[in-house]
Amino acid sequence: MTTLITGAGLIGTAFAQKALARGEGVVFFDPEPRETFIRLKLGDANVPLVRGDVRNLPDLIDAMQTHKATTVVHTAGIIGGNVDAMMYPALQINVMGTINVAEAVRLTGVRRLVHVSTFGVYDMRRDVPKIMPEDFHRGHGRAYGNSKVAKELLLEAYQAKYGFELVGVRPANVIVNGHFWSGSGGGGKVHEMVLAGIDGRPAQIPAGQTMANEYIYAKDIGGILDAAATAPVPKQLWFNGGTGVLTSFDELVDIFKTFFPRFSYEVLPGRKGHDRDNVLDISAARAQLGWKPAYDMKSALADYIDEVRTHGRA
Repeated sequence: MTTLITGAGLIGTAFAQKALARGEGVVFFDPEPRETFIRLKLGDANVPLVRGDVRNLPDLIDAMQTHKATTVVHTAGIIGGNVDAMMYPALQINVMGTINVAEAVRLTGVRRLVHVSTFGVYDMRRDVPKIMPEDFHRGHGRAYGNSKVAKELLLEAYQAKYGFELVGVRPANVIVNGHFWSGSGGGGKVHEMVLAGIDGRPAQIPAGQTMANEYIYAKDIGGILDAAATAPVPKQLWFNGGTGVLTSFDELVDIFKTFFPRFSYEVLPGRKGHDRDNVLDISAARAQLGWKPAYDMKSALADYIDEVRTHGRA
C-alpha cells in the first residue's frame, strides 16, 4: 500500500508522519521538494521524491503508476494572499492542477483521493453561525477561497461520475514549524513569534495578523488526514478540521509569555485584520472519521517550540 502526496510541504509531511508510523509507504510529488525540510520532519525514512508539477497530467499518471499508489493525498497549491498576488498562475496550479489529480486518479484506478481544502471556502459575507457546519454556503469572493470552492465542486463532479472514494478536509489556520513559502499569514505569524521568543527579540507582527483566529496544530491535521485516508467510506464528503476554539491575539501573546516571560512584539504598519467570531463544527469528523484534536493551543506551542529547539528551524 502506497500513498502519493502532492506537495512536500507543511501538511503533506504532517500526513506522512502518520502514514509512515502505521507502516504505509509514501511518495511525494512536488516541483521543488526541499530535502532538508523533509528530513527535519521525517528523519531518515526512505521516502521517494518525484519532481513534478500538478499542471502536468502525464507526470502525475506516471508517478501514480510507477509507485502503484492506492491512495492520493492532494495538498499541493498556492494559498492565502499569494493567490491574489499571482492570480493567473496560482489559479492554474490550484484549479487545473486539481483537475489533473482527479483525472490521474481516474485513469490509474487509485481507490481513494483525500483532498485538503480550507475553512476559507465559507462565505463570510453572509450571516454566519457561531459554529460553522460543513453545509454552510461556499464562496467568499476572494481568489483563494473561490479557487478552493472550485476545486471542491470539480472533485464532487469527478467522484459522482467515476466512483472513486473522495474525502476532503477543511483545516482551520494551521500552525507548524515550517517555511510558509506558499502562503498562510496566520501560520507565518505564529512561526515568527516562536522564533522571536527563542531568539529573545521582539516579534514582528503584520497589523493584519492581530485578529482572533481558530488555530490547529499540523500534527492534528496529519491525524485527520490519516483518518480520512483510512476510515470506512463516510456519509459526507467534506469535514472541518479545527479545534472549535477561538484564540485572540492577546490570548496568544499571554500563552507565549508562559514560555518566554520577556516575550514582546512590534506591530508593523498596515490594515488591521478582522476578528473571527465563529469556529468550525468538528462533530462530523469525530462521529464519522473517529478523529478529534489531540492538542490545545498551549500544548501545541509547547511541542512546536521543543521541535525547533531540538531539531532546528524549518
